[in-house]
Amino acid sequence: MSDYSEAEARLTKAGVRVTAVRLLIWRTLTEEEGSTFCLQDIEDRLSTVDKSTIFRTIVTFQEAGLLHETDDGSGKQKYCVCHCHDGAHHVGHVHVTCRVCHKTYCLRDVEIPAVVLPVDFVVEETEYVVKGVCPDCKRRRDRDL
Repeated sequence: MSDYSEAEARLTKAGVRVTAVRLLIWRTLTEEEGSTFCLQDIEDRLSTVDKSTIFRTIVTFQEAGLLHETDDGSGKQKYCVCHCHDGAHHVGHVHVTCRVCHKTYCLRDVEIPAVVLPVDFVVEETEYVVKGVCPDCKRRRDRDL
C-alpha cells in the first residue's frame, strides 16, 4: 500500500473527511516517527498552506484521536501522532526532551510508572517527561570531544 493510501485509510478509519490538504498535513506530521511537534513547526514546513487551515486540521485530528497533546515544559502546546490500535486513546507513555536540540520524542513502548497517591486523590492525566540528550546530539557531542 502506498503512503498516500495508508494516510487516506488512517484518516477515513478515524472518521476524518479526506481532502488533499488534510492528507498533506497528515503525511507531514507522520514523516518524523516518534517526534512531537508544535503548530509553528508545521506552519514552517508547510509555508504555502494557510495557517488557520493547519490549526483547524490539527484540532480535527486531535478530536478524532489521531493526535494527543503533550507538555514537555517548553511552554508550547505540542502534539504526538497517536499509535493506539485498540480504539482507546492512550497517553500513558514517556516523552524525552533533548536539552541540546530541544526536540521531544515519544517513547511509545515505555509506560509511565505507577504513582501511588494519597487517599482521596484521583489521577485524571499524567505527563512524564525525561530530559537528557538525544542520540543525534550525543553523537555530535562525542565527535566534537
